[in-house]
Amino acid sequence: MAAKDRYSSIVEAIFHGRYEAGDVSVEFRREQITSVALSLGMAPPRNLGDVIYTFRYRRPLPTSIRATAPAGKTWIIRAAGPARYRFDLVSDIPLTPNPNLAVTKIPDATPGMVAKYAFSDEQAVLARVRYNRLIDVFLGIACYSLQNHLRTSVGGMGQVETDELYVGVDKQGVHYVIPVQAKSGTNQIGRVQIEQDTAVCADKLPSLVCRPVGAYAVDSDVVALLEFEEDDSEIRVANERRYRLVPPEAVTADDLARYQRRIPAGTG
Repeated sequence: MAAKDRYSSIVEAIFHGRYEAGDVSVEFRREQITSVALSLGMAPPRNLGDVIYTFRYRRPLPTSIRATAPAGKTWIIRAAGPARYRFDLVSDIPLTPNPNLAVTKIPDATPGMVAKYAFSDEQAVLARVRYNRLIDVFLGIACYSLQNHLRTSVGGMGQVETDELYVGVDKQGVHYVIPVQAKSGTNQIGRVQIEQDTAVCADKLPSLVCRPVGAYAVDSDVVALLEFEEDDSEIRVANERRYRLVPPEAVTADDLARYQRRIPAGTG
């Protein structure tokens, strides 16, 4: 049986084995993946964590699980402690780029050698964002990359992972911490990732203002940046911009004039 089919069968069995109509959360332990696989007559996956990771970040939960959610709601998998997880019913709010947003051209400062050999994955997105200082441009503060691919533990969640962590300072001297999640292809940033990023900031750098950001590779030369915030216990998009990385000469006088018209009166 293909890994995807096996993963779906295991997760469905775990969920439906504990779920009752009206439940808004269903807890389970990681070792149940092994016991459920054996009960289904399957060889347990070698990497138990990959089963969880697949349905948290790579693809939707199986249809039979999603079908139990009322209209406007969806199931997600949250960490509930070391080797513990929980299906939670939450509002179905997409955290994806707006395709109708205007694009801003940015002179591409990516080193030629990096551009030539970059892979088309999340790390390539992060590299282009870093070299072009897009976090600075997007948030309007001076930002510095503190650490890539941060793995750490947070109380009540267990091990969590952040693609890149920036720190920044504004003109008033306020310090910020900016966790960045990057996605390419059809992958989407999920609510769980933003919640974990916020928890990492609160745990490791509690005195700094946390501003979570998502970076999407919309096209080969277009990056969408989204800032997230918590609103009424929901994760929502607070700010969004699209940047097209181009040769310097591709930024025309007409482009610059159009960008100047975006400046609110009295702030230019």
